[in-house]
Amino acid sequence: MQRILLTFFSFMLVFSSPALARDDVLVFAASSMTTALNEIVSAYEVQSGKKVTVSYASSSALARQLAYGAPTDIYISANEKWMDYAVEQGVVSESAVMPWVENQLVLVSAQDGAALPSLDSASLNKIIGNSRLAISDPGHVPAGIYAKESLETLGLWDSLKNRLALSNSVRATLALVERGEAPLGIVYFSDAKASSQVRIIAEIPENAHAPIIFPKALTKEADENAESFFRFLESDVAANIVANNGFVVMQTTQEQ
Repeated sequence: MQRILLTFFSFMLVFSSPALARDDVLVFAASSMTTALNEIVSAYEVQSGKKVTVSYASSSALARQLAYGAPTDIYISANEKWMDYAVEQGVVSESAVMPWVENQLVLVSAQDGAALPSLDSASLNKIIGNSRLAISDPGHVPAGIYAKESLETLGLWDSLKNRLALSNSVRATLALVERGEAPLGIVYFSDAKASSQVRIIAEIPENAHAPIIFPKALTKEADENAESFFRFLESDVAANIVANNGFVVMQTTQEQ
């Protein structure tokens, strides 16, 4: 709780700074969107001449900050559960929620890591050895929720549940593998694609978990500037960027 409150007050200090004009668009986005969304923001700022500020964290932390009253215009979640929470808290209108992109889970190792013969308990435990498998916290982080569901479906959870290195976001999970602190990690395909320090050694079957859908929504504080950037997220430019970063644009997204 103390960590959540400290994070919240940090955001409040940032957003109340005189240097940040309220004309800027404020976005809360799941950490797994970092690389793609930074590129989209850069393209939009060049085209529009307007400023967009993005804060990245786990979807759960961002949703809770919104519920506590942290100001933002757009929320992009890594799953529908935490977007539903934002709706329940009255921060986002249900009618404002739009599915945006899809993702998939992969198993990664360091670039020089051993290849995985097959996705089974014996193969995983042999590579993990005395170390741990890195996943995001399945108690609240979407990537971890999907990872746990997958391991349960594949019959691997019981043999691995006491051999996990948990993190508070999928980018933190990725970093554990990049730094060699964990030999293997389960992350989104888009995160693995963004890193030159890991390689994909197995894909997690899509039927092992619920669909990985990233919804986006304007909050009730959103103004015309926010609506302009929100529309840009549906443009061909944005669609090409997210696709190049390993996401799949959902068919419900309307091109501009």
